[in-house]
Amino acid sequence: MTEQTTRAVKAVISDVSKVYRGRTEVPALEKVDAQIYEGEFLTIVGPSGCGKSTLLRMINGLQRPSEGAVEITRASTENPLSAMVFQDYSVYPWMNVFDNVGLGLARSRVSKAERRDRIMTWLERLDLGRFQGAYPTELSGGMLQRVAIARALVAEPEILLMDEPFAALDAQLRRRLQEELLEVVGDSSRTVVFVTHSLEEAILLGDRILVMSARPGRIVDSVEVPFGRPRDPELRKSVEFRDLEERLWTTLRENSTPRN
Repeated sequence: MTEQTTRAVKAVISDVSKVYRGRTEVPALEKVDAQIYEGEFLTIVGPSGCGKSTLLRMINGLQRPSEGAVEITRASTENPLSAMVFQDYSVYPWMNVFDNVGLGLARSRVSKAERRDRIMTWLERLDLGRFQGAYPTELSGGMLQRVAIARALVAEPEILLMDEPFAALDAQLRRRLQEELLEVVGDSSRTVVFVTHSLEEAILLGDRILVMSARPGRIVDSVEVPFGRPRDPELRKSVEFRDLEERLWTTLRENSTPRN
């Protein structure tokens, strides 16, 4: 893999802290510093409640830091800066598959013909073409998540953000969608930030892994994944894969106790 130092920086997270204020103050993130590189598939792992999703929402602009800044270099104004895929699918039950995916282009200036072409391209790539007229109640969980992914990708965002998108799926379906994601974006130049609890998933998909501590979350390690692309899912069985998984697990275990 190309050394990160030779790649353009897409986003800089500088000294970011986040405190949720209510009856009590809950510190979610503390002095997080990180860079996201153009075209990399970055995965983020950490204990539950460590602020992974909060960090992702800050990159997407859905939340603001209490301190610090998130700065993203925009390549153009033609496409959206980011699009997000959530764990809970977030599809509209009163819309069919075609129209749900088409929401990704709701604010675009593309023509009606191009809009249809782009929607159908992603429906076919994600094996949803024959279900374009179906409604969410007719679809399985895996198909619903494909709809959500297609909706994000059809907009051609500069950064694709994915918040534990496969966490609610059974193990077999999760593997299938991991492999489909590898084919769709894993070997492209698209910038992806992917939050997961699964170390195996983080290694299989990522070019680099950020490891976070327990709340308030900090970056405690940044690990290069030493496997090239295209990436064979069978590498899960390799000694190198398992050694890296053990290294990550050790780091997580040593940083799993909340500090306040």
